[in-house]
Amino acid sequence: MGRRKSFIYWKYLGKALNKHDDVINMHGWFQKLKSRVSGAQRDQEEATKKSASSLNCASASPSSASSFCSSSSSSPGTNPSKAQSALSSRLRWSRKYDVFVCHSSVDSDSEEAGRLVSFLEASPRSLRCFLRERDDCPGAAISTELCQAVQNSHLWALLITPSFLQDDWCKYMMHQALAEGPMSNRIIPLVQNLPRSHCPQELRFFFCIDLNRNPDWGYTLLNKTVLKYLEDLVAKEKKTLDHDTDSSSSGLSGGDSSRTDILVSKCDPTDTSIPLELIKTEDGILNSDCLGHHEEGKTMMKGD
Repeated sequence: MGRRKSFIYWKYLGKALNKHDDVINMHGWFQKLKSRVSGAQRDQEEATKKSASSLNCASASPSSASSFCSSSSSSPGTNPSKAQSALSSRLRWSRKYDVFVCHSSVDSDSEEAGRLVSFLEASPRSLRCFLRERDDCPGAAISTELCQAVQNSHLWALLITPSFLQDDWCKYMMHQALAEGPMSNRIIPLVQNLPRSHCPQELRFFFCIDLNRNPDWGYTLLNKTVLKYLEDLVAKEKKTLDHDTDSSSSGLSGGDSSRTDILVSKCDPTDTSIPLELIKTEDGILNSDCLGHHEEGKTMMKGD
């Protein structure tokens, strides 16, 4: 009987323990379900907030929306204010054209040059371009017009094509640009329908823009190059003006002190052997003092 009672006891105890484990497992399952429900609610609330913020942005004023779009679309490396100051600077307007576009008289090259000029002159770029057969003065000599256009342009874009290599006027304009700025960064070759190895020998060491793959990308790169040149031009002038101002101010202050030191050294009262010719200066006060000290020295020597 004792064994049977103990067996029954352990049997019911095992069932109770199993029920306890089931309760614990059930509690853990409820906890997991609760966390999942709360996470889903948070995601839903965040989605609702995002949709509400997007609706608020859409219903905002046009000026704020446009400013937001411009700030988000602008790249970190660009500086609109700096570019705007370069475009409105006095140095830019000191020349008549920003870009001189050189191309052959073949129809395909003329059309490509026209597309390039239309891109550069369109807003917001608004660059000033010289294009043959459009900006030439009727009745004037071709060589004179081309030379003046080269001299009155900041940069020279050369559309290098197979027809360019055969055009004598293109070679003439290329050499004029090389003579105007032989080692400068003002010459920009644009290569099209031609490998780089076939470029003129004079342009082998210049950075070329390849228009064979993506002409629009090449146009954009040319526009950035022009803006960068104008910005560097303005920055260089500002640096030169600041340097001249500093040097002039330091020269004024330093010149006075050095002049005073020279006068004092010449007017040493203990030295009575200074000739009168050395004491003659432009400063009347110091001159009279020096003469007085010189006379006192002579009197003392006579008294001795």
